[in-house]
Amino acid sequence: MLWSDLIAELTAVGSSGSSSQPITGVEYDSRRVRPGSVFVAMKGGTTDGNRYVDKAIAAGALGIITDSSRTFDHLVVYKSEIPVVEVEHGRRALAEASAAFFGHPERKIAATGITGTNGKTTTAFLTEALLNAAARKTVLIGTIEYHVAGEIRHSVHTTPESRDVFELLAEGAARGATELVTEVSSHGLDQGRNFGIPFDVAVFTNLTRDHLDYHVTMEKYFAAKRLLFDGTVYPAPRVAVLNAHDERTLDLIEAARGGGSSICTYGIGIGDFRATSHKLTPGGATIQLETPVGSAQLNSHLAGDVNVLNLLAAFTSAHARGVAFDELVDAVPHLKPVPGRFQPVDAGQPFTVIVDYAHTDDALRNLTALARQLVAANDGRIITLFGCGGDRDRTKRPKMGYAAGEGSDLVIATSDNPRSEDPRAILAEIEPALKATGTHYTIEPDRAAAIHLALNSAQPNDVVLIAGKGHEREQILADRTVPFDDAEVALAALRDLGYGKES
Repeated sequence: MLWSDLIAELTAVGSSGSSSQPITGVEYDSRRVRPGSVFVAMKGGTTDGNRYVDKAIAAGALGIITDSSRTFDHLVVYKSEIPVVEVEHGRRALAEASAAFFGHPERKIAATGITGTNGKTTTAFLTEALLNAAARKTVLIGTIEYHVAGEIRHSVHTTPESRDVFELLAEGAARGATELVTEVSSHGLDQGRNFGIPFDVAVFTNLTRDHLDYHVTMEKYFAAKRLLFDGTVYPAPRVAVLNAHDERTLDLIEAARGGGSSICTYGIGIGDFRATSHKLTPGGATIQLETPVGSAQLNSHLAGDVNVLNLLAAFTSAHARGVAFDELVDAVPHLKPVPGRFQPVDAGQPFTVIVDYAHTDDALRNLTALARQLVAANDGRIITLFGCGGDRDRTKRPKMGYAAGEGSDLVIATSDNPRSEDPRAILAEIEPALKATGTHYTIEPDRAAAIHLALNSAQPNDVVLIAGKGHEREQILADRTVPFDDAEVALAALRDLGYGKES
């Protein structure tokens, strides 16, 4: 691809110079620039890429795309040998340039985007699995990991920059992938990281309090989610799949219809795709499903009401992507739980240990409610371990304290990812709410010690919930990031307590 081919696909407000050299890449990080790269210098949330234009040029950048008129003028005057384009919106230009450079893979792959506070990851994994069961190759982009036509890769961001999405799509398309399933975060929507991806199906799971350190208010948080459906910034989806239980769904129905979308709702007892009845079992759930296209009994290995909803969202989404009803029914019994989402840790102990990503008060309530169902028959207790992340929304700390205290018989409050904050200061904001519930609790800032304490406190038939980090493999401290896997730490602690050892 040549410079003239690339800039023909940009929405530019000014340009200067040209080049006959072939473009070797499109980059937004000056550290990744190589000879022949085009560098997109754009303003971001924490830094301004225009500050690194000289570094990109020194690294061999063939040309510059900038969203700063000051940078444009500087380059035109002092570096006339460097072709430069000025654009109004840097992230939109990044998407346009990346789509062009990677050969427009978004035209070969149909996208399903999933947004919401809770349930995105599980719904994405289940949707992909249902599409795979119908012999469709997929690209998955989400919190835990990325998948490219069956190859598993490390996840860098829940919603990567558009350049990285287009690269993944291009690789997937080259391997025969026809479907993209991606989590869509509110940050990504607000910042424009989803430019250039026409979502065929868009899914809304729910909206509860989270990320107010970024969005400030719930209305702004919801407004970011709404962008996936209303057609004002991104194209409205062909089909909007919406949780019939959430109070925000009525707004989304109006917004999506205004953008020309078809609407399909799901829920327990309500919605187009609905569980008219369901029975939770130790191994999952049996669901009676009613839909506009058929009825069936589903046998799922995913436990809890929340996973009934996640399964319904995935089932509805895959059907919207054209998978036959009967194929979906046949695939459900083969679906597996998602890593870090109600993940059991078993060393032969006489009590249940669960690792879960629950990191909001709503997610904690769902988690403890499910645990209460598990212990109801044998009079066991619920022991909940949780913390709150540092440098994040402080207002949810007491809310999580109340949720854990109200749903548990014993709570161990500990560190999550404290980041730059003092763990004890975070715990001090949690403790008054815990105390107000009247539930027995202990404060232990050291997460490994807290896990050991929770497991040592457990008795036969109890359920120990280790909440907050789920699939994460690291803990972020003020001065370093250390390896930390809740499941591995719990398993080691169980062995220290004498479980799982050969006799």
